Amino acid sequence: MSLERGFEQDFVRVTEAAAIAAAHTMGLGRRNHSDRVAVEAMREELDRLPMAGRIVIGEGERDEAPMLYVGEELGRGGVEVDIAVDPLEGTNLCATGASGAIAVLAAAERGGLLHAPDIYMDKLVVGPTGKGAVHLDAPVAENLSNLARAFDRDVSDLTITVLDRERHERLIADIREAGARIRLIGDGDLSAGIAAAVRGSGIHAVMGTGGAPEGVITAAAMRCLGGEIQARLTPLDDAQRRRVDELGIVDLERLYTTEDLAPGEQILLSSTAVTGDGVLAGVRFFGHGSRTSTLFMSLPRKQIRFIDTIHRDKIGAPVLF
Repeated sequence: MSLERGFEQDFVRVTEAAAIAAAHTMGLGRRNHSDRVAVEAMREELDRLPMAGRIVIGEGERDEAPMLYVGEELGRGGVEVDIAVDPLEGTNLCATGASGAIAVLAAAERGGLLHAPDIYMDKLVVGPTGKGAVHLDAPVAENLSNLARAFDRDVSDLTITVLDRERHERLIADIREAGARIRLIGDGDLSAGIAAAVRGSGIHAVMGTGGAPEGVITAAAMRCLGGEIQARLTPLDDAQRRRVDELGIVDLERLYTTEDLAPGEQILLSSTAVTGDGVLAGVRFFGHGSRTSTLFMSLPRKQIRFIDTIHRDKIGAPVLF
């Protein structure tokens, strides 16, 4: 059984379960609790599937994470699947009730997703319109000028998403000096990357450093959406540099392309919103159930689906439309 024929509904169900579990904790200010319930819900659903699943991007190494750790094997046996997960991207967003928190899973045939170390990565993400028009090593002003030309707009019409971090002060200044608008976000550069590749989101690119594991999942989404990510591993402290040495990574100048990060040909991705953003509505609860919004992508089928699901807690309960 190939991935695209057997797992669409399964993977949607996995991210929906994680999103609903996290949404029950939304706004409580307990980020670790929010993450834990999302992890537990996602793992429970994954372990039910008829697959020989292996986590390649997860919650950390085995000694750091009790479940969904890198290398964990899940499922009841069957087709071999490499899995990259972020059960709750944007834990702070969920804890504070801010927009942009998602539950996401990417899957591919064995070897189809890069096992990236849990360090930082310098990234540049654009959608299909900007693909081929930018380069990670080019000056910010040059990239924005080329991106505006690709969109047939002025630079002042562009909106660039950047994580609100002190390390991005120079980048933010350069973007503003070039004349583009900036959307600063507290967390969630993965959901921002997906938004950059969805026309109508109002986001034209994502720039700056963020997690390398999230970069791999972003690359999986770009393969399906026709967008592009360029990235370079960028350890920011001694612990991350030791991690690079432990993994035997010697070329920190290497530029990773979308295909380097997600080389698979059977890539599937499911992303369910926990709290709403410009692309998906967050989980909504009603008297006897909930409603979720999911973006599902299939590279082999070349399909992008927006899935709106009503989850009824009891048969015969009223349904909210």
